[in-house]
Amino acid sequence: MLNVAAILIVLVLFVLFSAIKIMKEYERGVILRLGRYVSVRGPGLIILIPGIEKLIKVNLRTVVMDVPPQDIITKDNVSMNVNAVIYFRVVHPEKSILEVQDYLYATSQLSQTTLRSILGQFELDDLLSQRDKINIELQNIIDKQTDPWGIKINAVEIKHIDLPQEMQRAMAKQAEAERERRAKIIHAEGESQAAEKLFEASEIMSKSKISLQLRYLQTLNEIATEKNSTIIFPIPIDLVKPFMAQEK
Repeated sequence: MLNVAAILIVLVLFVLFSAIKIMKEYERGVILRLGRYVSVRGPGLIILIPGIEKLIKVNLRTVVMDVPPQDIITKDNVSMNVNAVIYFRVVHPEKSILEVQDYLYATSQLSQTTLRSILGQFELDDLLSQRDKINIELQNIIDKQTDPWGIKINAVEIKHIDLPQEMQRAMAKQAEAERERRAKIIHAEGESQAAEKLFEASEIMSKSKISLQLRYLQTLNEIATEKNSTIIFPIPIDLVKPFMAQEK
């Protein structure tokens, strides 16, 4: 009798243990009764009918998933490896269980194929300069396809673009040539502006002999402050003309 009572107590405890479930705040339980969907329960205490109802836990927190490096051939026939990261979460627990076998694996595979197909439509320069636009386009496409699974794509970010070595060298040469071109343009613009200012100054001084003499005195002042051993005295041409006439 004691053995039978002990067995009954163990069975009752087992039934109670299997019938009582506790769901965390970020979890939901999809309830199946005899294989048919009944409801979504949680968080908190959940009581099941033993042997009849089954609970499947679903995590509602945001999932951060790495998309493995993908071989991409751009529109201008440049081969590269691109990897990304995707942020998503479950918004409809029942769909994530009933509409797809494994929503994590399905989302990962969908992200990889979408990454290859979308990036292949862009040229290399666009991939490097328009990442924000491409990220938004990837997010919208993947989100539209995962919506029937109850999955919401929060963001898609391209992490790294691995270019071939010869392409990296070519881009470095192109960047260096671009910097040299800009430097030459800036230098030429500076020379042009300086020439314009000198022309304006010469026009002003040609109209006033006093301003020319003041410029001479300023030049002498600058030479003196530099402690130069050579001193230049400007002499107006009008003072020299009488002597030149006597020599003739």
